[in-house]
This record gives sequence, structure tokens and C-alpha cells, in this order.
Amino acid sequence: MATTTRVATEADLLRTPRDGRKYELVDGEIRVSPAGSRHGAVSLKVAARLLGVVTNQRLGHVFDSSTGFRLPGGNVRSPDASFVARGRFEGDEPPEGFSPVPPDLAVEVLSPDDRPRAILDKVGEYLESGVRLVWVIDPSARTATVYRSLTDVRRLGPENALDGFDVLPGFRCLLSDVLL
Repeated sequence: MATTTRVATEADLLRTPRDGRKYELVDGEIRVSPAGSRHGAVSLKVAARLLGVVTNQRLGHVFDSSTGFRLPGGNVRSPDASFVARGRFEGDEPPEGFSPVPPDLAVEVLSPDDRPRAILDKVGEYLESGVRLVWVIDPSARTATVYRSLTDVRRLGPENALDGFDVLPGFRCLLSDVLL
């Protein structure tokens, strides 16, 4: 007897529990990635730094990992921190549901269980969807990888600065300042 697998929907994603884990809708499946304490602390430090600059300069909106972004391929991704420039939302107000526009900056903080291939797939999906800058921070290795495209990639050590470039003008923060 043949069995069919039900394809998960955005409505299913909205019904996921608020249990401290990050849920995303990827290729018709709800995927969960548990985050540890270090992951949460680093994510919050990055988001706090972003929020300070974005608020002071009125550049747009900063979001945490509970925010889902509807990407053109149908997936809903939730970066650990993200930024959307002023004027990209209708009326410059974030919508109630999932964001219909991809972020300008997506930040992913690696957890020990993250698989390199899955992270690279996510980065590629972000970039293909119009995300202009992606930071992948690895707290264990004390490094970050900065993607402007799949061919414009820079690896940073703790002594180097995360830079917002033209995506987030005025943002510059030593990687060591957001690591534990």
C-alpha cells in the first residue's frame, strides 16, 4: 500500500510551539534546529548591536530568529538576526505574518549540530532570494564567513570587524565583541 507524506504549510509553521527552538519551512517540511546557550547569547549580542545602529540612524528594521521570511521558492526561513532596510515594507511597517520580502542582511549563528552542507544551502537560498549580505558566525571556531555572493566570500577572525558595507551603512563591530 502506498503512503503519502503530507506537505507542511505556512499555517503549520505558525502552529509550532514556542519552545526555544527555531522552526523553518523548507521544501514542504518543518525543520527544527535546537539552539544552545552560546548560540542564543551570540545571536542576541549581534541583534543588539544591529538594533543600536539601525535605530540611531533610522535605517529600517531589525528582527530576531522568531521572524519568518517567505522566500521566492516557497520556503520560510528564520535567520538568527536580520535587517530589512527602510522603505522595503508597504508603508514601512513590518507585516503581521511572515515577511513577504527577504532581509537585506541575514545572520546565521552556527550550533554544534549544524551541518556545513545545510548551512551552505541556506546561504545560497538567501543570496538567490535577494539577500544582499549574509554573515555566518561560528562561535566554536571564533570565525565568521561573510557572503556578498557565492563568489564574494570573506572569512573573518575575532580580530576582524563585521561590516555592514552599503547594506547597513555605519555598522562595524569587531567579531570578538559578539563572541563569548
